[in-house]
Amino acid sequence: MQAYIIRRVLLMIPTLLGISILVFTLTQTLPGGPVEQYITKVQASLGASGSSSTHRITPEEYENIKKIYGYDKPAVSRYFHWISNALLFDFGYSYAYQEPVIDVIAERIPISLFFGLTSFLISYLVCIPLGLKKARENQSKFDTISSGIIFSGYVIPGYVLGMLLIVFLAGGSWLNIFPTDSVVSDEWEFLPWYAQVADFLHHMILPMTCYMASEFAFLTLLMKNSLLDEISKDYLRTAVVKGAAFPTAVWKHALRNALIPIATRMSEIFTLMFAGALLIEKVFNIDGMGLLMYTAVYDRDYNVVMAIIFIVSTLALFGRLFSDLLYVWIDPRIRYE
Repeated sequence: MQAYIIRRVLLMIPTLLGISILVFTLTQTLPGGPVEQYITKVQASLGASGSSSTHRITPEEYENIKKIYGYDKPAVSRYFHWISNALLFDFGYSYAYQEPVIDVIAERIPISLFFGLTSFLISYLVCIPLGLKKARENQSKFDTISSGIIFSGYVIPGYVLGMLLIVFLAGGSWLNIFPTDSVVSDEWEFLPWYAQVADFLHHMILPMTCYMASEFAFLTLLMKNSLLDEISKDYLRTAVVKGAAFPTAVWKHALRNALIPIATRMSEIFTLMFAGALLIEKVFNIDGMGLLMYTAVYDRDYNVVMAIIFIVSTLALFGRLFSDLLYVWIDPRIRYE
């Protein structure tokens, strides 16, 4: 097992290098980069100040601007400079925010981590028992009604559900129970700590509902279908024939095997801090990772884009390794050589 883990970790190195080279190449070849945007801003400011808006940047000025952003060096040199600093978690400065990229990302991590961790815990703590119950009571009245509710949450996009919740529960046309203005109230800083927690949770109920709807439905149905597949196999029938009660046989034998597909989704635990959903964040005015990634791409803030992709890719690779190790814990028959 140790040899397998070492091999997997070593294989991550060329994988990350390939991802970083691809992303770096794409960001460097896209039009409208930081140099072009800086020139556009200079010309716009000259026009606003009454100077000639047709002022052309001289070759000397153009070279100076390229030097400011490091574009005076060859692409290969820029890449090796970036990757060597990235390994030390130095991703440079954000062109849009004018501060270190790591600080820009760190400001959004708490809210995104809350989204990711809360949805992860609630989904797994509820979906696994719910899927187990639905499998054991397959085609019952409970299964039919719960499936209808679950499918409704699965087919409705999160941002559409968000707009519906705002209309019906957040002062749109019906009730005004939940706020939709950012993640806390304006007077949040002056509240006692317990009131701050309550205020934050009050703001998070609707966006969390939208964020979890499709994942909740997917995990529940995956758990149910996986368990039904195990229940239909011969080894479970043999256990029942030998005298084991059906619930006991399901709990001791089928459940562990049914959890293997669920373990695949557990790899997401490493990327929870980067959880984000752009449209949901737009609907509820939340400044999270999804909105940050969108604005970074839109503003050609390449350092932020490359940093997020590099960090998420690294965490995702470790998440896949963690998921593989869970397979061994769930089913000791699995061996990695």
